[in-house]
Amino acid sequence: MTTATTDRVLVETIGASEGMALRVKQAVLVVLGIAVLTICAQIKVPMWPVPVTMGTFAVLTVGAAYGPRLGLATILGYMAIGALGFDVFASSTAEKNGLEYMMGGTGGYLLGYVLATVALGIAARRGMDRSVSGMALALLIGNALIYVPGLLWLGQLYGWDKPILAWGLTPFLIGDGLKLVLAALIVPGVWKLVGKARG
Repeated sequence: MTTATTDRVLVETIGASEGMALRVKQAVLVVLGIAVLTICAQIKVPMWPVPVTMGTFAVLTVGAAYGPRLGLATILGYMAIGALGFDVFASSTAEKNGLEYMMGGTGGYLLGYVLATVALGIAARRGMDRSVSGMALALLIGNALIYVPGLLWLGQLYGWDKPILAWGLTPFLIGDGLKLVLAALIVPGVWKLVGKARG
């Protein structure tokens, strides 16, 4: 039984759809997705009050483009590579990486990345990524799923008497808002191009 068009995510509209060729395509997509996540995590755009990294943008768009299962495989592969000590995260260094880095202040956000990837994949599977408004709503949910465990982890790690929101939320809202707008425009735009190409 073939998947209905309305249930398909972006990567399912290109290339093989069954058999060994599909497995090869999925493996290539996982590797490509990990590379995109790694590169975007290192990109820092100067902005007030803090520089904006493109890591969350990559997480959310990969989730939407890949769907829940392939997106989950990709983000878990990314986390596994980071846990092994490779410098794939936004602020990891040769001295601070691997599990030590992951258990630090960003640990909750990394968990949020996994949750957000799956959530965006589910939203895309339901067709929310085909309109700007639907994609924007999915992205808001995804951002919340990143922030909630991130802030809870910070509070647990450093104590709730500290300015947790000032550390882990408010400085990033402007940048995340801009990334949300960008992703909300790009993904539905790609769907329109796919539709025209097949029309």
